[in-house]
Amino acid sequence: MGSKIKFLILFLIICFSTVVAIWGCTELKRSRPILPLKEYERMIAGRLDAEYVGTDNCLSACHEHDDIRASFEASTMGVQLKRESGLPLVDCESCHGPGSLAIKGITKELVEENLKKGIKTKCNYKTLIDINNLPPPAQSLICLKCHTGNATFNLHEWNAGIHAINDVSCFDCHQVHRSPDLKVRPIETAEMCFKCHEDLKSYYRLRSHHPVLEGKMFCTDCHDPHGTTVEYLLRKPSIKETCTQCHGEKEGPFIYEHADLTDDCLSCHNSHGSPNNNLLIMREPFLCLQCHEGHRINTPTGETFSSGVKEFFYRRCTDCHSQIHGTDLPSPTGKGRFIR
Repeated sequence: MGSKIKFLILFLIICFSTVVAIWGCTELKRSRPILPLKEYERMIAGRLDAEYVGTDNCLSACHEHDDIRASFEASTMGVQLKRESGLPLVDCESCHGPGSLAIKGITKELVEENLKKGIKTKCNYKTLIDINNLPPPAQSLICLKCHTGNATFNLHEWNAGIHAINDVSCFDCHQVHRSPDLKVRPIETAEMCFKCHEDLKSYYRLRSHHPVLEGKMFCTDCHDPHGTTVEYLLRKPSIKETCTQCHGEKEGPFIYEHADLTDDCLSCHNSHGSPNNNLLIMREPFLCLQCHEGHRINTPTGETFSSGVKEFFYRRCTDCHSQIHGTDLPSPTGKGRFIR
């Protein structure tokens, strides 16, 4: 009787654990933000008891003698203040929130008087949006207020991208006040990406690698950091389509194709770098022997070598099978052996 009770208890525990696991999986699949979206919206709205005063009032009161105004007015966002671009109006208060409380009590006379004393008049920054200490999703929302309404369509996928999920914000890559051109130049993308992807930087030090460190290729040639619907943030719908942007001769279609490897180049190659030739994940012939059985090399008359079998067996498969990615020509035997 005791064993039956133990079995019953064990059965009930298993059933309860299964129900809890199923319920937990259901909860994980439920689509909902970590914080309600309204909470983020409150963070980026600014003080509700403040008023918008315009960029001229903000900058003339505090930053008239700074470089910030010159940099901003020369940028792609600040230039909209001077011309009819048809784009959303962007000024200081678009990001920092209404500024009436920040410049309250500050006049041009006060600024000039402080200058004579060698004092730099400052705004009351505590009344503005604390951008630097906002959660990354809220930081990105400040930018997305405008950038999801323009022609940058890929930003519509930002919130579902791996960067947003891992709390990377727009400010981690873009410096709004840095220079007239707010875009990151392609030549700068590698060092910017390596700040987080340190493991990938080591691959580009290996003997076989894509020329990213040499400045002949850029991370953004293959990846879209703002988000895509494809794994690894690839710009193209598949790995093969991404690779064949440059390696067009491998695209095909071919009459004789390499079985199930036609869509995934990563089955044989490491895209960032490898100690083996041609970015291979393993040296030949061991890479090929993972799927194929080895065979002896025959003489031109069809006879098997009587000596030196090991020497001929452990060679690079591509010495003979040179068209390994695919070919339209049969082998001398009439079969698809990727020989020519």
